[in-house]
Amino acid sequence: MELAILLALAASFCTATSSVCQRLGATHLESSGHQVHGFDPLLVFRLATQPVWLIGFAAMITGFVLQVAALHFGPLALVQPILTVELLFVFGYLAMRTRCRGMRWHEWLAALAMSAGVSVFLRAAAPSQGQEHAPALSWWIGGIAAAAVAVAAIAASRGGSATRRAAFLGIATGVSWGFIAAVIKELSSHIDGGPGAIFTNWSVYVLIGAGSAVMLLTSHAVAAGPLAASQPGFTLGDPITAILLGAFLFSETLQTSPAALAAEVLGLAVLALGVWVLSRSDLITGHAALEPSAPARRPAEPELVRRSWR
Repeated sequence: MELAILLALAASFCTATSSVCQRLGATHLESSGHQVHGFDPLLVFRLATQPVWLIGFAAMITGFVLQVAALHFGPLALVQPILTVELLFVFGYLAMRTRCRGMRWHEWLAALAMSAGVSVFLRAAAPSQGQEHAPALSWWIGGIAAAAVAVAAIAASRGGSATRRAAFLGIATGVSWGFIAAVIKELSSHIDGGPGAIFTNWSVYVLIGAGSAVMLLTSHAVAAGPLAASQPGFTLGDPITAILLGAFLFSETLQTSPAALAAEVLGLAVLALGVWVLSRSDLITGHAALEPSAPARRPAEPELVRRSWR
């Protein structure tokens, strides 16, 4: 379990690096004159013209490899909540870039709340490793249920403000990544068998197909509206979905005594509050945090930039 925790933390650091670099790439793309309107199947390829986005993509791949390793040694209910600290790494990175200028005391409290929330949840839940594989019928039920929630959120994102679009696309993305995490868990159980065992199992092909679709969905969620709207869905949808699928598919268990359940709910609530506050921080949503040396802009431009750094 200790190795799984360390690998999950390393994966979080890589995904945080990916998040910062890919959002910078989205900012640069928008500043070059490309505006995202509706569904754009070529958006990923347009972003790939930005070198900083490619660095973020490499960090994302590294994070994926580390996540596979973490899920090989630990349950979904342990690994995926730890991955939520990605937002803390992003916050820490930007704090160092700005030398903590303009930071408020409640943002530090929010960072502490996120850490405490994850710790309280994991200590109370004490998740245990379940079975290595799930029955085919269970996979169909779990996959259809996750897809139905994601499709409903995408449908709800149509129309309305940029904030509404980003919020619902963030939820759809988080739920989708939670399902992808379950597929990765299945894939991780075949690593010891070598390439032959990996590429003769269905999970690697579902991961490639579904993962590509979710990457495109993520790009649209990032481009749709402010980070403050999409980040809660990203951060909370993934672990909650993964925990439910871990129990349903792999028979992972959590502590269910009244005291443990109360502590688990409290931990998730504190985590959600921390995410909500941090995702509204000027440090995270502000363009200056990413490019402090950028030249002065006209007064109307910062809001456009904030919308592009979701």
